[in-house]
Amino acid sequence: MEPVGNGIDQPLGQEKARTHPLRRRLLPPGRLALLVLSLAVFGGSGAIALRERPFRDPPPPALSEPQVAGAVEAHTPREPAENKPASGAPGAAIIRVDPQAPPPGGNVVIVRDPSALGQNPRLAHLPDPALVEQSDVGPLPVRDAAGRRPFDVYARGWSGARGARIALLIGGLGISQTGTQEAISKLPSEITLAFAPLGNSLARWMRTARQEGHEVMLQVPMEPFGTPSGSTGKHMLRVAAAEEENLQKLRWMLARITNYTGIVNYTGARFTADRQAMDVLMGELGRRGLGYLDDGTSARSVAQEAALASGVPFAAGDAVIDAEGGRGAILERLDELERIARVRGFAVGTGSALTLTVDTVAAWAQEVTKRGIELVPVSAVAFDPERN
Repeated sequence: MEPVGNGIDQPLGQEKARTHPLRRRLLPPGRLALLVLSLAVFGGSGAIALRERPFRDPPPPALSEPQVAGAVEAHTPREPAENKPASGAPGAAIIRVDPQAPPPGGNVVIVRDPSALGQNPRLAHLPDPALVEQSDVGPLPVRDAAGRRPFDVYARGWSGARGARIALLIGGLGISQTGTQEAISKLPSEITLAFAPLGNSLARWMRTARQEGHEVMLQVPMEPFGTPSGSTGKHMLRVAAAEEENLQKLRWMLARITNYTGIVNYTGARFTADRQAMDVLMGELGRRGLGYLDDGTSARSVAQEAALASGVPFAAGDAVIDAEGGRGAILERLDELERIARVRGFAVGTGSALTLTVDTVAAWAQEVTKRGIELVPVSAVAFDPERN
């Protein structure tokens, strides 16, 4: 018999069922179903979390078939970087737009013809055939059939930021072979270089300068007050000369090199003070799509008024950095440019390709950017009547 105490809690008339030892370890059916359901829910949540894009992020819309006109446009100051989408942004579209039209909103990648905006840096040493007019005196710069200007195509790009900027032009390249080589190799590419039309090996040096990233201008000798000096007299523009004579001289000088954005006066206090003479000069520059930099040495210059009347992009120098000898004097002029840039937003300086000037500017350029000032080409600070 079983002991009495073993069945004291068992209902009367019911015998205790015997359970197989293995079955004691299994969960009841209800708990087993609950466990299976929990595992299914947990597994589904994990799959959602581990997907590259959760279900709540809708798939990007299909791209319509684009009409590609060229490579994706590089950043230029006329189109700030914030208008460009991040690489791989969802919902990006590729559209074709007018190069002069304002950028549309939204996530878009703007595809433009690079030749409509500027030159490919890798081809910067090669003239754009559409911007060259063959003449008896050589290849002359000219607008193309679409209205593109050498001033735009040959301009060096810059950040487009609104901070303080300094444009610095170093002239006299081509006169001394050693000085020209040192200026091109030592100066940062943001410095604009100006070639003298009577220099040597100008085409070769222009190609080298452009390959190094420099923007290029051409110096044009103009009549000063007093007796003209040296070898510049033969080709110098003069107030008393006939209009056609000055134009012939000017075109001869313009044909010495290619791939430049405009001209800068060499001396010329008397010529730049004569409105009639300057109107002839600016009329030719405007037709050819070139800019003008006044070196700022003459307070009587009417260059700005004449340039704007002919639609010529214009800039004026604030200081000649090496008018006085010595490294200290050059640094003082560079400090002056920094003060002007911080107050006005930009400043323009000019100098010559002398060894002392080049070495001083090269060392200064390494420090000025650390002080929050951007070095830019002359074209970046020019006032352009066609765009303003």
